[in-house]
Amino acid sequence: MTSYEEAYAYLERHVDALKTNRTGDERQTDAEVFDRKTLLTIYDMMTSGYIDMVHYPVSTGKEGNVFYATDEDGDGMALKIFRTSTSTFKRVARYIEGDPRFRGATGNRWRMIYTWVNKEFKNLARYADAGIPVPEPITFQQNCLLMEFIGDESGPAPQLKDVVLDDPTETYDEVISFIIDGWKDAHLVHGDLSEYNILMKDGQPIMIDVGQAMTTDNYNAKELLERDIRNVNAFFRKRDADVIDDKIVFEETVNGKDDDDDEEDEEE
Repeated sequence: MTSYEEAYAYLERHVDALKTNRTGDERQTDAEVFDRKTLLTIYDMMTSGYIDMVHYPVSTGKEGNVFYATDEDGDGMALKIFRTSTSTFKRVARYIEGDPRFRGATGNRWRMIYTWVNKEFKNLARYADAGIPVPEPITFQQNCLLMEFIGDESGPAPQLKDVVLDDPTETYDEVISFIIDGWKDAHLVHGDLSEYNILMKDGQPIMIDVGQAMTTDNYNAKELLERDIRNVNAFFRKRDADVIDDKIVFEETVNGKDDDDDEEDEEE
């Protein structure tokens, strides 16, 4: 079995974030994220061939940090490392306990964090299968999730909030389709959708941070749906888009025809 010291020495050569020529704030971030168990998890992902190099931090979120990584071919990926602190555990627990897909997934802090990573991976796959633009999930292990990197050689794609839109109404329609199609086709509600959780690449919006997304049969799903609609509409009103009334979007999402209904009508 590989010792921790051997793994750490290997990681020092392959993880830029562990190098000593970093600022105090950056080192503090490293200390919060790169604990012993996480380092060994990254080591396993490297020796399994998923990752060759972890380069630099991309973003810092409430549940974890995202790093830019590459494989042996130099292709970029996003490595999301979830914090394992007690505060993170308490924050995510309510989203797991309310999801029927993970009934009984209670227990210690590490088990709950692992379930949260599993949940985000499954949600990404579910959205992708429904044709909704999200980062493609690659693999996950313990508190680490590897997925498609949304950006290019110069860095990550910007958040929607930071972009000047050529056609705000067109972008609005695409984002609203995330909500409607997500409910009807993926049977999920994001629950925290806003200009902060949408990236813009080549003029196209891409939805991120889907860990808290709930299935539509969750007791709280419609309340989360209303919040998503309210947040998206509020942002696009400020951008002078032609915004559809909140109640109309809600009715179309919950009671409008889905693709299966259309196919049945065609058969008749």
